[in-house]
Amino acid sequence: MTKYIIDCKDIQSKVDFWNLYLEVVDPDGAEYFGKNLDALWDALHAGGPGFPGEEECTIKVINTATLKQIEDGIFYDHLKQISYDLKSDPGCQISFKVE
Repeated sequence: MTKYIIDCKDIQSKVDFWNLYLEVVDPDGAEYFGKNLDALWDALHAGGPGFPGEEECTIKVINTATLKQIEDGIFYDHLKQISYDLKSDPGCQISFKVE
């Protein structure tokens, strides 16, 4: 199983986060990935553009202090919700952890 670490210590914006996601994960269909939360959900849950390429993998988002400041924490909260929703889906084998 592949493990990806998205270290957000130098992230200052959502654009920075999406670029880092694409750099670290190097997903299938990266050129079509929408760089938004809906696109991330589609990628991780349904295998859309941005899918990591493996049905079983772990993506861990760490050093999230600056993410908690983007949009007054709403962006971070939505990433946490995606993590929870994926964990709640018994058919999904992708682990998406947000610290």
